Amino acid sequence: MTVAPEVRVVSGELRGSWDSGVAVFRGIPFAEPPVGALRFAAPQPVQSWDGVREAVAYGPPPPQAGFFGMDQLSQDSPEEDWLTINVWSPAFGSGADLPVMVWIQGGGFMVGMSSLPEYDGARLAQDGVVVVTFNYRVGIEGFAQFEGAPANRGLLDQVAALEWVRDNIRAFGGDPGQVTVFGESAGGGSVAALLAMPRAAGLFHRAIAQSVTGPVFSPELAADIATVCATEVGLRPTVADMSTVEPMRLSAAGDAVTAKIAQWTERWGLAAHRPIPFGPVVDGDVLPRTPWQALADGAARDIELIVGHTRDEQRLFNLIEGTLGQVTPDQAETALAMLAPEGAQKFRAAFPDAGSDELYEVVNSDWLFRMPSLHLAEAQVAGGGRVHLFELTWTAPGMGGALGACHGLDVPLVFGNLTRGQPAMLIGEDITEAEALSRRMRTAWTAFATHGDPGWPAYDTEQRLTQLFDTEPAVAVYPEEASRLLWQNYTFSPLPLLGR
Repeated sequence: MTVAPEVRVVSGELRGSWDSGVAVFRGIPFAEPPVGALRFAAPQPVQSWDGVREAVAYGPPPPQAGFFGMDQLSQDSPEEDWLTINVWSPAFGSGADLPVMVWIQGGGFMVGMSSLPEYDGARLAQDGVVVVTFNYRVGIEGFAQFEGAPANRGLLDQVAALEWVRDNIRAFGGDPGQVTVFGESAGGGSVAALLAMPRAAGLFHRAIAQSVTGPVFSPELAADIATVCATEVGLRPTVADMSTVEPMRLSAAGDAVTAKIAQWTERWGLAAHRPIPFGPVVDGDVLPRTPWQALADGAARDIELIVGHTRDEQRLFNLIEGTLGQVTPDQAETALAMLAPEGAQKFRAAFPDAGSDELYEVVNSDWLFRMPSLHLAEAQVAGGGRVHLFELTWTAPGMGGALGACHGLDVPLVFGNLTRGQPAMLIGEDITEAEALSRRMRTAWTAFATHGDPGWPAYDTEQRLTQLFDTEPAVAVYPEEASRLLWQNYTFSPLPLLGR
């Protein structure tokens, strides 16, 4: 009978389990539950426990929006220990100091939980790294701008998780001096924010930002959205009032506001157009500047960086919205009017053969993910840092290839979880090509976490060399040149409040 792995961390002893030769510890609290007097507060250090704590099950997810049934998963877990962390170690008990890879999941800053099967770290850990995942507060709990509450509580949770890694990861065989943060979508946007946050300085040494989100919020806009959410439950946008509301009821209020968000387009602008009611707030304290400003000023010049995106980011959202292959000329025109950096006419001229579907996809992909990612890479170069750029161009066979290289396709490839979780539908039943591509991406990611070189040249603004991940990988000039030129003078500034 195999003896379960046990370890002592700062707060007490833990008993985990084994998975394919990897020691796994799940559901470890890294901060006190943010409930009661700690509701809407910055994360607080976790209290010690007596005896051996079982660490074999994921902690409960934080309260969140109702997309994809995520709210039901929260309701099914009534516990309030939302801030927990999970560790996979392939060299547990060996005394090794392995590179550490800390994952930040996406979900539009409205949903997300580390317990989803696509984020299981066992396969990635088998490649010789300690893998860490964790929960952070999302939606109203994590990002609403209430009076009396610190901004960006979800980002502060991420900092607390990284502090836990610094203080405890050596006990699991990880090297606290060799930590790489990596994340996708809102997780990629979080990585970008952490690069700009003084509180995160020194907590990680390399970073991988996949499909970086562009929207960041001004305090005025974030406060106005929070006011509307508070009004939905008949209260004021203060910690004193909002702390009286059950978390799931508050999440439902956020869903209600999101469902009718179009009525606030004249006040909230692009945040209402997409719709994106929550995200990082450039508050001047927790997040002093936008990531693009901060990196251009040299804030992350000592952090080795990978940045990239998928080719067809928007196509997954077209499927979700019911517009895949059915975008009308009016929908395309509205998207161009709202998002095109130099107007619809110039955008159309750059893509003269594009119909409504392609124009809609390109301008949305560019604004939300592709150009924020490219601009982050270029800001890192401007600030004197090193960055490697990639684009995933592989057309996944799932759904007959209709989704192309869509948003989220990189997640199962990076983790090696090709048949589990929602992203598996993108890959389909025949995983032959996916296996080979996943192996290449995992090799690049773990090599970068180990010695800072993913296997392709660093990006610069002259050659613009980019790793293209496909069935036949290649290094080539960044392929989205038309978009690059259209957006080259665009600034991803905090979204403003347009009026009241």
